[in-house]
Amino acid sequence: MHMNPTIDPPLSQTDQFARCIGASKKVRWDIDHDVLRGRSFESTEKLLPDAITFIDRLEFLNDDERRFLSQIQGRTYANMFGLVERFINCKVLELSQDYWTGDQVALEALIRFSDEELKHQELFRRIEGMIAETMPEGYRFLPRPNEVAEVVLSKSNWAVLALTLHIELFTQAHYKRSIEPNQELSPLFKDILFFHWKEESQHARIDEIELRRDHAKATSSEISQAVEDLIALVAAVDSMVAIQAEADASYFLGNIDSALYEEHIATLKRTVLQAYRWQYIFSLEETRFPKVLSELLPSAEMLKITQALESLAS
Repeated sequence: MHMNPTIDPPLSQTDQFARCIGASKKVRWDIDHDVLRGRSFESTEKLLPDAITFIDRLEFLNDDERRFLSQIQGRTYANMFGLVERFINCKVLELSQDYWTGDQVALEALIRFSDEELKHQELFRRIEGMIAETMPEGYRFLPRPNEVAEVVLSKSNWAVLALTLHIELFTQAHYKRSIEPNQELSPLFKDILFFHWKEESQHARIDEIELRRDHAKATSSEISQAVEDLIALVAAVDSMVAIQAEADASYFLGNIDSALYEEHIATLKRTVLQAYRWQYIFSLEETRFPKVLSELLPSAEMLKITQALESLAS
């Protein structure tokens, strides 16, 4: 007798949030006890792999220069996470209002999310100070977290949630595909990104739950406007990373002994910008973010996003 396999019914929204709470409890960590453990950074260590920094494309740099550029990019990478978690936390707290007198499981999941994001901001503030001790003076992280948060939060919920999901998915992809398997990196920096990744995994699940909830309530015209908002936010990210890439390249050039040819300087600046654009925008191709969007959006709206990304890449 042929038996049809049983198919588990889809989880309710409350059950999905409950799973996020369970994961949060399981991976909970403390900055000093679990992550830092009294350690410090060494000036002899790389912070990020070439697969993320694109430094392997700069054949005219020597080993010390490559390591220094990796440290600069790692410092900016940490600062960038501290920045985005400012507006992410604001949005999470705003969304929690929908559950104040409703689903208390969902409320707990979002409050835990907020608490973890505040902890991450503290972690990355401390990391900035620790890395600064090993590097020459003059580094500047130019984006201002509060100003960026105001710009982002002025857009629709859908757009902010979509951008947040993208960020938390590429965080996981960077760690699993490039950082975890690399044995040449600072053990401390790897641990920082490992513990960060552990909590971002359930954050991405909550982002998707909330994005789909918001999408289900929206009209077609609201979705169309939300897509325009998302495109505007990605363009703002691109402008932000372009400014920081120029600052980081200038800081690097001002602190090395080599006198680079003009064409090498141009290549260096272009490569740092390409790396930052890949890190914060185009690495979405290595995540499930495009699949989520394609499930939600009609082909015409997906085409708008594709064309906007192509214009940035050109």
